[in-house]
Amino acid sequence: MIQRLTTRPAKSEPPARDVITLGCRLNAYESEVISQHLKDAGLDDAVVINTCAVTGEAVRQARQTIRRVRRERPEARVIVTGCAAQIEPETFADMAEVDHVVGNAEKLEAETFRALNGGIGTEGLARVQVNDIMSVTETAGHLIDGLGGRARAYVQVQNGCDHRCTFCIIPFGRGPSRSVAMGEVVAQIQRLVDGGYREIVLTGVDMTSYGADLPGAPRLGTLISKILGHVPALERLRLSSIDQVEVDEALMRAIAEEPRLMPHLHLSMQAGHDLTLKRMKRRHLRQDAINFCQEARRLRPDIVFGADLIAGFPTETDEMFGATLDLVEECGLTYLHVFPYSPRPGTPAARMPQVDRAIIKARAQQLRQTGDAALGRHLTAQIGRKVDVLMERADIGRAPDFSEVRLSRPVTAGETVRARVTGVEGRQLLAEQIT
Repeated sequence: MIQRLTTRPAKSEPPARDVITLGCRLNAYESEVISQHLKDAGLDDAVVINTCAVTGEAVRQARQTIRRVRRERPEARVIVTGCAAQIEPETFADMAEVDHVVGNAEKLEAETFRALNGGIGTEGLARVQVNDIMSVTETAGHLIDGLGGRARAYVQVQNGCDHRCTFCIIPFGRGPSRSVAMGEVVAQIQRLVDGGYREIVLTGVDMTSYGADLPGAPRLGTLISKILGHVPALERLRLSSIDQVEVDEALMRAIAEEPRLMPHLHLSMQAGHDLTLKRMKRRHLRQDAINFCQEARRLRPDIVFGADLIAGFPTETDEMFGATLDLVEECGLTYLHVFPYSPRPGTPAARMPQVDRAIIKARAQQLRQTGDAALGRHLTAQIGRKVDVLMERADIGRAPDFSEVRLSRPVTAGETVRARVTGVEGRQLLAEQIT
């Protein structure tokens, strides 16, 4: 599962951008591509809502956002795309507020937005332009100027998923797993580094499946070695969410031997009880997750783990939830993304016996509290240490382990500075630059 990132306009203000992103980091990356296409097509009157479909709640939020945009931008062309639009286009086609529904493959094509200049409906692009995502066989290496300020840029290396976890609808929104050729990835990263970016984050839907569809079937670890070998000026390389059961030997070597590969991994764990994992149709058991974390920490003692965890999966008992809770300590997890289970129509899990919503909410809260305590212990342990901070803003940056650091005095955004950690405030480290 890829990391979630939800950005919505304030209720009292019109959208600040022409593209509104709901959902994951990959959606945020693709929104940058869409934004460029809008600009190139001269569509100043269009608002694109790039939707998420990970839960039924995500679809509800998409509909709510569309209605708000129509109220606040009555003259705008409202274009709905993303996973929710791909999976259930009729839901959005039935909304009077929507002018166009565009699929996940079509949203990345410049021709889609140029066609809108021909008018709405039959005169230009068809009102619903959603094709069979399962027929898509390639992922283009779209070039963007970065995402997340002038310090960090995101590069999509993979899209789609061939697995069928019982809670997940995303494969039907993203299509089959497909990879960007290594040469294209390296060339894009070189371009971004030449443009001043110091950190690159590799992103994808199921990134550890990278390369299976390419000639010679290279693995993610091979790609990482190629990047670091061919782009020596790259200061930092970071990975988004990975599936620990699919990690290859080359990636483990990179964890051990490549200091430019950042010591922070976000893992798709989901649960800590074997029966729950089997009912989720995951590809690992509890001990597999523990073994991976132990081995990665042996190879790289300073490594920090985040994880996706679901609370209240169907049939989950108190004992099963307790096993997930205990996994936080047993794996030494620091950054948790906690998802209260929400049934997604069309998935096998939605047909399983459901846990009471109040129990799900309580378990999610308990899991978040456990995660907050783990993060607090980790941050406190950093006091007195020296860290290299990549500055995202004049006073805020990130340490190699992804801890957010606030400097006592502002510096130039985009620079990497050496600092000493002096304290903790909330979820941030406080630090002073070492001159």
